Amino acid sequence: MFSFNVSPLLSFTTSLTSITLVLFISFLTLKCLRLLFSAAATTNLRLPPSPRKLPIIGNLHQLGNYPHRSLQALSRRYGPLMLLHFGSAPVLVVSSADCARDIMKTHDLIFSDRPRSKLSERLLYHRKDMSLAPYGEYWRQMRSICMLQLLSNKRVHSFRTVREEEISLLVGKIEQHRSVDLSDMFAALTNDIICRVALGRKYSDGKPGNKFKGLLTDLTGLLGIFNVGDFIPSLGWINKVTGLEAKVERVARVFDEFLQEVVEEHRRKMEEKSIGGDGGEDRRDFVDVLVEIEKDKTAGFALGADSIKALILDIFAGGTDTTYTVLEWAMTELLRNPRAMNILQIEVRDIANGKPKITYEDLEQMHYLRAVLKETLRLHPPIPLLIPRLSTQDVKIRGYDIAEGTIVIINGWTIGRDSGMWDKPDEFKPERLLNSSVDYKGQDFELIPFGAGRRGCPGISFAMATNELVLANLANKFDWAPPEGLKPEDLDMTECTGLTIHRKVHLLAVATPFPS
Repeated sequence: MFSFNVSPLLSFTTSLTSITLVLFISFLTLKCLRLLFSAAATTNLRLPPSPRKLPIIGNLHQLGNYPHRSLQALSRRYGPLMLLHFGSAPVLVVSSADCARDIMKTHDLIFSDRPRSKLSERLLYHRKDMSLAPYGEYWRQMRSICMLQLLSNKRVHSFRTVREEEISLLVGKIEQHRSVDLSDMFAALTNDIICRVALGRKYSDGKPGNKFKGLLTDLTGLLGIFNVGDFIPSLGWINKVTGLEAKVERVARVFDEFLQEVVEEHRRKMEEKSIGGDGGEDRRDFVDVLVEIEKDKTAGFALGADSIKALILDIFAGGTDTTYTVLEWAMTELLRNPRAMNILQIEVRDIANGKPKITYEDLEQMHYLRAVLKETLRLHPPIPLLIPRLSTQDVKIRGYDIAEGTIVIINGWTIGRDSGMWDKPDEFKPERLLNSSVDYKGQDFELIPFGAGRRGCPGISFAMATNELVLANLANKFDWAPPEGLKPEDLDMTECTGLTIHRKVHLLAVATPFPS
């Protein structure tokens, strides 16, 4: 009869179990030793103050709907350098001008990288744009193109006619109505200016215009979404369930098709006739310049279609939303403060001296106008938390140890309302900046709405040239009041949520033409 001896099998099973047990115990031992060494190393470090965190999510629950306000409240308790954790990612929150100077000037090179974001990478051609590109040679070349070819003072000045024409159209629209939606008008104005400057023509009329406007709204909205999956990868599936991932794919695809068509159109134009023969260098739009650089291979690297499209998206994301936000808040504050509005109108109308239009030459003399805009940027920076940075090596800041790979958030909104820097910081008082050397160009860290250092916004001159000219012409042409039945102090100041902080409720106002 066939018999089967189980002893060897039992022996093998016992040996396998023993080996597995030994390996498991060894794994646990190594894990414990690693945790002990890690804890010991951390114990020797001096970390910034930090609120208690929860398992898995860290401090994400403390951000709230308005992170700039929530972080201000936390900084009052834990100080101007505060360490949070978004999931397992360490995040340094900076809430004072001195600490911001340490990050953006003293140690600017160490903090010149950007954290990765899956949603933004998909929308901005996998970091081939300038704003989110990793710090390195590619980023330097892209910034050089922007600074020298697209956003230089000469180039900004060359588009003055575009601005003047679009502002004249805006004034004409306001004259046709007594009550106006300034939020809508400012958004349309900045969009039309950027379209003409960047693409060569407007995309605001008819069905194509509505589609383009919707795409821009979707783009800026998606760029401002906080993606939990970036910090807790195990929860990345949520974006599929909510439909966010599908929306990102749709917007990225449709925008890519649109921009590809624009680039091809400009390439064909270049082949048909030289750009210079079509009105001279000053008539070239941004895509003209980029296609010319692509053809002549003068960028120092292979500037292809994706890089061109990514840079154009940067221009739109940074040049439309933020610009009209500043105008919207400036007019809001002026409507809430009739005395400031009156002082501005006296200055503008005295300098205009009866002229129907304000020119760039007139702006040089308008000191109160500039003070109004500075004060608006102090109270309402378009991107309150600026664009996050990433540390590329271990460094000490104010005696605290900051590890490589730490995300850095600079709360420009809190810095602008620091009572240690500003008297009555929550009040709108342009006079405080009338005879002050403090400016918004990145040298004065108590006022950094556009950032500073290597990663500071290169489009400051372009944006502010528009803001100054618009505000001056509106102050010159019209007397302004809140909607009928509403007192200035009763204007709704609720903010929206997102990357760029607009008014939640559109700004309505009554415009009365002022006789020239």
